[in-house]
Amino acid sequence: MTALDDRPGVSAAPAPPRTRRTTARLLTAALAAGLLVLVPVAAGTGAYPVPVGDVIGSLLHRTGLGGAELDRVAESVLWNVRFPRIVLALLVGASLGCAGALMQGVFGNPLAEPGVIGVSSGAAVGAVAAIAFGLNVLGTWTVSVLAFASGLVTVLVVYAMSRSGGRTEVVTLILTGIAVNAFAGALIGLFLFFADTAAVNQITFWQLGSLAQATWPKVLAVLPCAALGLGLAPLYARRLDLLALGERPARHLGVDVERLRIVLVLVIALLTAAAVSVAGVIGFVGLVVPHLLRMAAGPAHRFLIPGSALLGALVLLAADLAARTVAEPAELPLGVLTALLGSPFFFWLLRRTRRRQGGWA
Repeated sequence: MTALDDRPGVSAAPAPPRTRRTTARLLTAALAAGLLVLVPVAAGTGAYPVPVGDVIGSLLHRTGLGGAELDRVAESVLWNVRFPRIVLALLVGASLGCAGALMQGVFGNPLAEPGVIGVSSGAAVGAVAAIAFGLNVLGTWTVSVLAFASGLVTVLVVYAMSRSGGRTEVVTLILTGIAVNAFAGALIGLFLFFADTAAVNQITFWQLGSLAQATWPKVLAVLPCAALGLGLAPLYARRLDLLALGERPARHLGVDVERLRIVLVLVIALLTAAAVSVAGVIGFVGLVVPHLLRMAAGPAHRFLIPGSALLGALVLLAADLAARTVAEPAELPLGVLTALLGSPFFFWLLRRTRRRQGGWA
């Protein structure tokens, strides 16, 4: 079995295209329905419970479609606490899921993911530096811009170091991720040493990952980056499908491979920075989500990219709901929870990939 057999776009026993298209449509409808159900449930669940019917009524009232306004406390809880957090969870989850699907397609490797290979922690370095040194050059955009810049540098380093002989090596990819994560952790520790007490508390937030500090201004700060990345990503679905056949066939079919990779690396950095700048490091969402969809509906990026955004949003919203309700009144760090759930999947995927490649020795 060749290395190409393990590329995300190649399947050993492909299902009929019509069957896959039907499955993709059904999955899209199911994911959209899941979000419609989970959003009001998440909005109504917490230390101050609000019935789902009242949540829907408040939503309808605010949008001018009927419904009724709730009492002052319930309205404040919903619109100043719960809904900003829900919208932020949707944006962050969609960004991480989409970035994972793009990264696996660009690297041609099923183990690629912003957190696993260090891109998330690299982006966190820029955000933490802005906090630790009180940088405010670009106002509310300072953290996002620095996160984007450091995330971009990280993904370029990982891409350059994991290439050998015209292909991306799995072992080199993982080892590079380990080195990048270690170096990023050392930089964050250095910033902690120089930071004051208030900055240390914020830096701890980045390290653990959380949506507890969600506000509407934070939603508005991350929205342009996330919307731009999520809007651009599906435009490259067909070229990613061709790239999955291999670089040489893709070039013969008219794909400018290097230009495609550079553009998508920028999109990946943009999406990752958008997520990290408001939520800290949240790992494994970009690894698990595309694989679940790939196993269910095949490797076609026309569905995989938007599907990963939808499922990423659903998974992160569910994880955030669990993080703030499982140990009430305490709240579990979201990044810790996703790592606990995602690590076993990564172990399984690592063994599966190694077995399919016949070993890496």
